[in-house]
Amino acid sequence: QVQLVESGGGLVQAGGSLRLSCTASGIILSANTWAWYRQAPGKQRELVAQIGIGGVSNYAHSVKGRFTISRDNAKNTEYLQMNSLKPKDTAVYYCAAVYSGNPRYWGQGTQVTVSS
Repeated sequence: QVQLVESGGGLVQAGGSLRLSCTASGIILSANTWAWYRQAPGKQRELVAQIGIGGVSNYAHSVKGRFTISRDNAKNTEYLQMNSLKPKDTAVYYCAAVYSGNPRYWGQGTQVTVSS
């Protein structure tokens, strides 16, 4: 059974930082592409960052230069380091395992709230 568990969300002031973690079980992190998505109230879920099997990453334009996706294969965990946070980054953040370009498995989500 595949399980993805996120942690690290919370309340932070604008300009601050948070690091999200996503630990996987029942699936091998190194054998898959992984991603972080987010969904703000009243908006569609959007892709924030993605990291491929070879470690190549890509980012949404809105977070490029501020967020960094990474993973520790030994811990079967991926991370999203978020710096210079803005109120518009407020959302529920989800990690996902990606197959053939589409997210197949999702975590339960973790709330990130950025106050101005």
